Amino acid sequence: MQRYKIKIEYEGTPFVGWQFQKNGQSVQEVLQKAIFNFSKERVVVTGAGRTDSGVHALSQIAHFDLKKKIQKKNLLPAINQNISNKSVTVLKINRVSKNFHARHDAQKRTYEYLIVNRQSPLTLQKNKAWHIRKKLDIQAMKKGAKFLLGTHDFSTYRAASCGAKSPVKTMEKIFIKKNKDKISLQFTSRSFLQQQVRSMVGCIKYLGEGKWSIDTFQKAFKSKKRSKCAPPAPACGLYLKNIIY
Repeated sequence: MQRYKIKIEYEGTPFVGWQFQKNGQSVQEVLQKAIFNFSKERVVVTGAGRTDSGVHALSQIAHFDLKKKIQKKNLLPAINQNISNKSVTVLKINRVSKNFHARHDAQKRTYEYLIVNRQSPLTLQKNKAWHIRKKLDIQAMKKGAKFLLGTHDFSTYRAASCGAKSPVKTMEKIFIKKNKDKISLQFTSRSFLQQQVRSMVGCIKYLGEGKWSIDTFQKAFKSKKRSKCAPPAPACGLYLKNIIY
């Protein structure tokens, strides 16, 4: 039995998310079927991050085990050919120890959220970014984001369906930058709660458009109540950007 580590990119728009579900096609299902098509082995592809429906990945990491011996150089094209026209691509594959676990061994995860702040509708970035017409105050957004750094109870930003044992997480880095009409927000932590990033972005956006003051933002965060959270940002702007082991 050989364990393989793969690096994957995908557009999340047509999928119900990473995780296999009965109500639609998942990224996990596409990969498992592709591997079965050429190996005739039923494998479980375990991902490092369980991205939600509509969320994209620039660098998702996963692992799976194969009994059959297949030359490494043949594996990458075999998987991609059997994925066919689905919006998923395996970028890299490596043999790893059977002890490697894509999810449990990850030390840091970075998510990026993309906002396009302009009047004109999106064409090239439709389903790839959050289109906000009202001009956002980038300095107010940066000021509020600083309060999220460090170890906190992030219950305000936690989805009701989240299965995490604890709402306490450590936000190691938050980076917000603007380039013309594009605003990028990057968040780095060992792990995240379900909908945490989208919920934080939703609250930061309220700061940027002047709906909330810094004081209101802080009170919502410290309340630890989901009901105090601004509407979460849409899934289309969220990307799993990087995972460090």
